[in-house]
Amino acid sequence: MRSNAKPQSPSPFNTKLILICAFFLLFLLLVISTTSSTFSTQQQQPSSSSSSESRVSNLTPTPCPSVPSCTKTPPSLANALIHYATTNTTPQQTFKEISVSARVLENKAPCNFLVFGLGHDSLMWAALNHGGRTVFLEEDKAWIEQMKQKSPGLESYHVEYSTKVHRSDALLETGMKEESCRVVSEPRFSKCELAHKGFPSEIYDVEWDVIMVDAPTGFHDEAPGRMTAIYTAGLMGRNREGGETDVFVHDVNRGVEDKFSMAFLCEGYLREQQGLLRHFTIPTHRAASAPHPFCP
Repeated sequence: MRSNAKPQSPSPFNTKLILICAFFLLFLLLVISTTSSTFSTQQQQPSSSSSSESRVSNLTPTPCPSVPSCTKTPPSLANALIHYATTNTTPQQTFKEISVSARVLENKAPCNFLVFGLGHDSLMWAALNHGGRTVFLEEDKAWIEQMKQKSPGLESYHVEYSTKVHRSDALLETGMKEESCRVVSEPRFSKCELAHKGFPSEIYDVEWDVIMVDAPTGFHDEAPGRMTAIYTAGLMGRNREGGETDVFVHDVNRGVEDKFSMAFLCEGYLREQQGLLRHFTIPTHRAASAPHPFCP
């Protein structure tokens, strides 16, 4: 998510300005919503005055409604504003790509949001999911420690991957042929080689509403690649009790991301592609009222 990103078309200044404006508008909406709610409550409060008090009130000017107190800026939003206002390092996705995920988060937040990768866009994702739980999975221990010093409020976990990009074709063939890879179950108990079983236990215990796959490293043959990340994200969505999971995969111009997202998140579940980002909506496969094949 960090050093392997290709240069983006928007200039750093324009991207930074767009992000600052977006966060400011988010804060403004929070203030307006709080103000409207307070004023509505004041308007609806019934009067408990007696008839004598009512006669006195006719002679006494009615005081103006109290002005709502200022709403503090949420820490996630404040940290993101400060970070992007004081650095030239901007998220590695383009504005149009980010907008796809932002629209989903606008409807679902606060929600459970799982992100494969810890990077320069992490504060932004946490802010866009204000009030929800945003968790980052990262392969580089040193990078986690570096990020913790800068942004201690981010929840991140170290994850190891045993696969390599040069094995992707063999893993794809296994995933397509093995019956165990088409069985919907909790990933840590799956018999499919593509199911990642080494996450911290709390990752498996949460039903994730939104998942972003933008890691691990996948730009050379000895890199771990995103084969298990993509497959496991789809399995998590299928295995939830109800509802659906929005899954995003970045860098779909590369072979692994392209082939594995279409094979295991399924072309039939594809909702949108913008630039190098694909958006899939994975429905639960456990709900008795709506049985599904692995891919529609």
